[in-house]
Amino acid sequence: MDPEHACPISPVVDLVFSRWTTPILWTLHDLGRQRFSELERHLATITPKVLTQRLRQLERDGLVLRTYHPEVPPRVEYEISPLGRSLGPLFAGLAEWADAHLGSVEVARRQYDAVGPSAAGPSAAGPPAAGPPAAGPPAAGPPAQGLSA
Repeated sequence: MDPEHACPISPVVDLVFSRWTTPILWTLHDLGRQRFSELERHLATITPKVLTQRLRQLERDGLVLRTYHPEVPPRVEYEISPLGRSLGPLFAGLAEWADAHLGSVEVARRQYDAVGPSAAGPSAAGPPAAGPPAAGPPAAGPPAQGLSA
């Protein structure tokens, strides 16, 4: 089955959640109209080349508006478009989910890393190795600890 039909939000995820798209949109939504150098300052680790590429793509996708001011020196400003602003509730929902659940994700990662993927079971490590049946009942280990939500 075509992945886009299997998961109808795949195109949205591809459009909005690339490495730099979300921080750019978040910054423009939060701070309003920005010049290139201001955006660059707020997104300290982005390169000018990547910022230029992402802004062009966002403008092409209709999520960002670019305004050119023909003055000396020329001035260009970027702002989130109404279409980009319509993503606000999605970002707010994700921020709310992050506040509520990222701590649990970190706990799960630490637990997983402590035992390693081979101890996580057949789904993580592949099918169990064939061998002779175990003699007697399995050894009892410590009780499993659940995560609280």
